[in-house]
Amino acid sequence: MIFMLTGCGSSNDEVIVIGIDDEFPPMSFHDESGKLVGFDIDLAKETARRMGVKVKFQPIDWSNKEAEITSGHIDMIWNGLDITDERKGYMIFSKPYMDDRQIILVKMDSDLDIHSEYDLEGKIVGTQIGSTSDEHINKDNKLKESIKEYKTYSKFSEAVAALKDGELELVVCDELVARYEMNSYPNQLKILNVKIGAIAETGIGFRKNDTELRDKVQTAFDAMIKDGSAKDISMKWFNADLIKH
Repeated sequence: MIFMLTGCGSSNDEVIVIGIDDEFPPMSFHDESGKLVGFDIDLAKETARRMGVKVKFQPIDWSNKEAEITSGHIDMIWNGLDITDERKGYMIFSKPYMDDRQIILVKMDSDLDIHSEYDLEGKIVGTQIGSTSDEHINKDNKLKESIKEYKTYSKFSEAVAALKDGELELVVCDELVARYEMNSYPNQLKILNVKIGAIAETGIGFRKNDTELRDKVQTAFDAMIKDGSAKDISMKWFNADLIKH
């Protein structure tokens, strides 16, 4: 675990480095004033406060998250991170704290007739590289080969921009972030209620050997669930309690 010490002795001087995609609303993004905000940002800050440590949020290339966490450049990833078998190969996870699924985001005037993921055949499809959506599509050769053109983007926001600009017919992405984008652009985007892959669980990722940090974070987070603080943060961002109890 990386600890950046700004003084000597006190645990209050410990800084935990958290890897994020800083253009991933509502999990972590910059508001109109440039301040870093978001659902996972609020959860992480409150957890760190209870642990008596400080946090530094480090933007990373999402497709390079394995190298970032295994090399020690960051201590953990807390950013709408789905728990997958592939990721379990190079990190350990907290208990899942939310459920998530992959869906389809399109422009409001889209007339695409899609009822399953195999209706993506012949379509121009985009997603964020290294995301759960990207991992699922790359695992399914039949699905990927049926797609007319498959484009990936470093940032989720770049995929959404490409959709709005007409470069894509649809974006495959997390339901939570899709609903936030749809609410942010109510007259531009809509969700097609088509399930892509299996329902995933979201957790906090740590280096394989860093059980000590994981357990400390889990203890603090469990207390937030018990006293309702995690629920309050969920209500703030989603107007619903989406925290797993």
